[in-house]
Amino acid sequence: MIDTAKNAIILLLQGRLFAEPSKVYRQLAIGIIVTAIILFVVASVGVPPWIAALGAGLLGGALQPYLFRDLRYR
Repeated sequence: MIDTAKNAIILLLQGRLFAEPSKVYRQLAIGIIVTAIILFVVASVGVPPWIAALGAGLLGGALQPYLFRDLRYR
């Protein structure tokens, strides 16, 4: 299982895992930006940082399947 994950990471970094690597990087960047915005907004309201990070990570992680739904593998 570790070898499978290692091979997938290597193929991703080489740009050979997905049919359109630029689309993957764009969708990943969108997810990171949305998660960071949620984190900063929730933290600025006065919520403790650990709760803000937990909530932002949960929402950002829940957003990833939606962002990655149309990606094609090679």
